[in-house]
Amino acid sequence: MAKTGMLSSDPTVRARASELKKELQRLVRTIVDDEDFSINTIDQAKDALCALRELKFNKRSTATTTTSSLKLHDETLSCPEEFRCSLSNELMRDPVILASGQTYDRPFIQKWLNTGNRTCPRTQQVLSHTVLTPNHLIRELISQWCKSQGIELPNPEEGVTEAERDHLFSLLEKLSAALPEQKEAAKELRLLTKKMPLFRALFGESVDAISQLLTPLSGSKSQSGVHPDLQEDVITTLLNLSIHDSNKKLVAETPMVIPLVMEALRSGTIETRSNAAAVLFTLSALDSNKALIGKSGALKPLIDLLDEGHPLAMKDVASAIFNLCIIHENKARAVRDGAVRVILNKIMDGVHVDELLAILAMLSTHQRTVEEMGELGAVPCLLRIFRESTCERNKENCIAILHTVCLNDRTKLKALREEENTHGTISKLAQDGTSRAKRKANGILERLKRAVNITHTA
Repeated sequence: MAKTGMLSSDPTVRARASELKKELQRLVRTIVDDEDFSINTIDQAKDALCALRELKFNKRSTATTTTSSLKLHDETLSCPEEFRCSLSNELMRDPVILASGQTYDRPFIQKWLNTGNRTCPRTQQVLSHTVLTPNHLIRELISQWCKSQGIELPNPEEGVTEAERDHLFSLLEKLSAALPEQKEAAKELRLLTKKMPLFRALFGESVDAISQLLTPLSGSKSQSGVHPDLQEDVITTLLNLSIHDSNKKLVAETPMVIPLVMEALRSGTIETRSNAAAVLFTLSALDSNKALIGKSGALKPLIDLLDEGHPLAMKDVASAIFNLCIIHENKARAVRDGAVRVILNKIMDGVHVDELLAILAMLSTHQRTVEEMGELGAVPCLLRIFRESTCERNKENCIAILHTVCLNDRTKLKALREEENTHGTISKLAQDGTSRAKRKANGILERLKRAVNITHTA
């Protein structure tokens, strides 16, 4: 029996599906095998599953569109003459009216105009303007004819035209020109990759496109010599490209990307620095990229930016650090680069407590984190948040951190016992908290009970 819903033979799609399956396997193993798994692990597993489903769904849709397009191409040989574009001799997908009154397919007449022509290709009439007006009547007639022939007419936005492809590469070439042209091209690339997902995909079709995008930044010895607007537009374009799943691996593995993003984290405007952090967050969706970014030393500038505390950048920075620290080796790097002190200071100041507690809970499995928390007076702060917070996730993260502290530093048991005796917060959470919070709270209560028994026996 034929299998339904199979993935495309496209190697890029298969590679992405393989990454998602590995991530899903890892997360499910954590949920099944680890009694201390977090709510965030369940959320990540759900996201990975949804992404895999979406990938299969999109591939089926793409396959359908491709088949229809091929069929349409074959049928153009016998379509009515008035439905053909005289420039391409093919069935028009997006008929538009030129100032001369003649109708052409948009991508082909646009390419004609982009090369500097200001006459009608058919009548040679000089054009009074270059505004293209959609020809809804012809579009409707073409649509009816296609329907009668059993052909699906793709929407104009489905697929990149040759004119659009040429336009992209002309913009990339301008990034090697003088500063005014660089700024103009970078600004347009930023807008195109934001509004049109197909332009993001186009970058993946050329091995040199991303390197060309970085030319204004890589050509300068220091980012301080780059115009701030130009730097912001290039980094933001890079962010737009990274959103496209098929680009994540390509972008991260392009040699100059991570170093230039790190430089932007240190020296750009706050908008540029925030978007540079968002680039790292988006790229770190792949485990292979997490390792690559961590090895590159990107955690240090992220932590420095977190320490500065600019409101515009905080959420992107915290998200990037959290994602990167999912793999063990990056936890050690973050602790070494001063993350614990910075995070605790922000939490004590009440800044982005939800996100930063989640990172601290993740880092607390590292021995040095426990030592630093003891030195920095973390326990009273965590107990206060634990007692006052109405957020179940914050309580869960607090009790998970305190549980780890109990296991590794017996000197902190006294503070926990006083908290329990005065407020009963740990017992309350053991009864009313999430399943993970209950386990952690009961673990602390059991440890407190053993410590009392040992004292009495002594």
